[in-house]
Amino acid sequence: MKILLLGKNGQLGWELQRALAPLGELVALDRSEGADLANSEQLIATVRAVAPQLIVNAAAYTAVDKAESDAAAAQQINAIAPGLLAREAKALGALLVHYSTDYVFDGSGDQPRDETAATGPLSVYGASKLAGEQAIAASACQHLTLRTSWVYAARGGNFAKTMLRLAGEREQLKVIADQIGAPTGADLLADLTAHMARATLANPQLGGLYHAVAGGQTSWHAYASHVIELARQRGQAIKVAPDQILAIPTSEYPTPARRPLNSRLSTAKLQQAFGLRLPEWQTGVERMLVEVLG
Repeated sequence: MKILLLGKNGQLGWELQRALAPLGELVALDRSEGADLANSEQLIATVRAVAPQLIVNAAAYTAVDKAESDAAAAQQINAIAPGLLAREAKALGALLVHYSTDYVFDGSGDQPRDETAATGPLSVYGASKLAGEQAIAASACQHLTLRTSWVYAARGGNFAKTMLRLAGEREQLKVIADQIGAPTGADLLADLTAHMARATLANPQLGGLYHAVAGGQTSWHAYASHVIELARQRGQAIKVAPDQILAIPTSEYPTPARRPLNSRLSTAKLQQAFGLRLPEWQTGVERMLVEVLG
């Protein structure tokens, strides 16, 4: 089997290179190698030249705040390009794997949303990701669309690393406490992708939309506190005291794009369909920290 991976150098793409390699011949590309989602003609030519049985799109426009003033680029990369990939996948008889986000929801309430819940994005980024989902669904190609949230990896920047740096520099931190979700490792997403893609290729009825996040839930404030305490226990130089990691509401930290307060996603459908158990978010975060801290 030939596999085309787009966005190989992102946090998820890097992990996908590892996870997908055992499944077949992997052609992993980035923007400079013919996988620029902003260039539709080039993208189509690349897919046709590779002629894969599995296309995994790990590329996306992820600058949430910048998208508010750069809507055309976000729409091209997050909506138009996935639609083109879906069309090409259908023509090839290939399976397309694509990633979406909790930002397709309005963040109201306090219960986990399942795949049938009404969408209502608050931002240009969220709207562009929802449009990408809809374009893929409308194409009727064989696909897996995985909605996820709060993605991190040991490689590259992430929230935990930022908090650790600031905790070593400052005597007080203010962290948002009213946004709730599940930090999800890129390594977990990559392993899920490989398992789900293999199963869906064997049984096409498994295709469709799934929520894919780590187990449990937390706030950014509790996430930061957990990370900083673990680092303190491992002997890292931490300047901020535990009682000086202050919880603040989203209203005290305004941004160009509105964030959903409730990012809880139910993974019952995924776990039942594929016979998997998703680990608690702390498990992946603690593994990542061991790798980062050494």
